[in-house]
Amino acid sequence: MKTAIRHTVAGMALAALAVLPTGCRKDLCYDHDEHNYAVKVDAVASWEREWERSHAVDWESEWAGRGWDGWIAYDALRPDAADGIRCVVYKSDGIHSSNNLPPEGGRLPLSEEGAHALLFYNNDTEYIVFDNLTASGTATATTRTRTRGGFGGLHADERTINPPDMLYGAYIDEYVASKDTEVKRLPVAMRPLTYTYAIRYEFDAGLEYVALARGALAGMAESVYLQDGHTGSETATILFDDDACRLTDFGVEARLQSFGVPDYPGDHYAKATNRYTLNLEVRLSNGAYKTFEFDVTDQVAAQPRGGVIVVSGIVVSGEEAGGGSGFDVDVDGWGAYEDIEMPLN
Repeated sequence: MKTAIRHTVAGMALAALAVLPTGCRKDLCYDHDEHNYAVKVDAVASWEREWERSHAVDWESEWAGRGWDGWIAYDALRPDAADGIRCVVYKSDGIHSSNNLPPEGGRLPLSEEGAHALLFYNNDTEYIVFDNLTASGTATATTRTRTRGGFGGLHADERTINPPDMLYGAYIDEYVASKDTEVKRLPVAMRPLTYTYAIRYEFDAGLEYVALARGALAGMAESVYLQDGHTGSETATILFDDDACRLTDFGVEARLQSFGVPDYPGDHYAKATNRYTLNLEVRLSNGAYKTFEFDVTDQVAAQPRGGVIVVSGIVVSGEEAGGGSGFDVDVDGWGAYEDIEMPLN
C-alpha cells in the first residue's frame, strides 16, 4: 500500500512540473510583441472639426447677430471625423511604407530606429485623387473631373470638377524612432484640408416658381498639398448639384466643399488678380430653365478657406415661369453629366 501511495504522489508531482513550464511559456509568448525590445509607436489621433478659417469675418462670433441660427446653426456645419487614417512613413533614404489605421489611431509602420517623416490623411474619400506620394513635399490631393450637359463654363480653360470630399491631414517633419520595451504614444492632430462655403442665394421675387436648383463656383484651387495645406496655383470650376442645394424661405441655400482659393498661403497669392464667379441654375415649375451669374471676387478673396457667400436681388418673373403650369419636374430633366475617372495613385 505504501509503495502504491508513493507512486501516486510521485506521478502527481511530475504532472505538475510538466504543466507549470508549459503555462509559463504560453504567457511569455502571449506578451512577447508588447514587451520585447523594439520600435513600437502608436499614433493617437484627434480631429479638428473646423469648416472655415476666420479672416475678414469671424463668423463664429457674428453668427447669432446675423440672425442666421434660424437658417442653420454654425456648429451644424462642422464636419464629422473621418472613418479611418492612412499613414505614410518616409525614411531618410527615400524609401517609404504605409498602412491604414482606425480613426482613433494605432500602430505605426515603423520597424527601424532613426529619423522618419510621417504623413497622415483620411482614407475614406470617394472623389479625392492622391498624387506624387513618393515624396512628402510633392504629395497632393485633387478631385475628379466631371462635365455637365449645357454648361458653357464660367472661366475659360478651367477644368470642371466634383466638390472634394472632406479631407484631413497631418504631417510630422521628423520623428526619431527608438527601441523600447514599452509602446510610445504619438499625438497626431488631424486638421482640415478642405473647407465649406455656405452660400445664400437670396430671392426678391419668384421663388415660388423654382422647383430645383444647382450651381457652380469658378476660380477655386484645383489641388492642395498634404504636407502643409497650401493650395496649388491651378484653378478649377466646382460643379454642385441639387443634392447640395435646398430651397428655403429666403431662396436657395448651398453648401460647397473646396480646397479654398489657389496659391494660399503662398508668395503668389494676390486678391486683386484672382477672379471668382458664382453660378445658379434653376429649373422652374413649368420645366423652363434660368441661369444667373454673380461676381463674388471680393467675398471669396476675403474668405480664402471657407465662409459665407451671399448674393441677392434674384428675380424670376411670372412670364418666365409661364404661370407655373404644373409641369412634372424631376432631376432627370437636368441633362446628362459625366464623371471622368482619373487614375488613383
